[in-house]
Amino acid sequence: MARLQILELPTIYRDEGPDETPFVLVIDHVEDIDSVHTFLADPPGLKDQLGARAILVFDEHVEIPANEVPVDPSGYPLKIRVEGDFEQFREQVQEEIRKAQDELLAALRRH
Repeated sequence: MARLQILELPTIYRDEGPDETPFVLVIDHVEDIDSVHTFLADPPGLKDQLGARAILVFDEHVEIPANEVPVDPSGYPLKIRVEGDFEQFREQVQEEIRKAQDELLAALRRH
């Protein structure tokens, strides 16, 4: 059975007017490629009516990695929590504070 997928292309950012996220419509697992090409040719301009940059048709399975959703062992979408490691950042800030304090003390002693 044919499957529809959308492949998002990089977003186009504009100074004036709305930003645009172009896309390509991907149709895979097509058993009769000729009938799909006939369908896409009639009505002409279907690609433009849909707003797609292109329509790609394949008879085989096509994986679009961006469309994959990781799942946990029970089959539910996997939620990943990312936490920053601020220990090194904290040490850098403390080092910069000590350096600034030392410079300030040196400047006060000179005057």
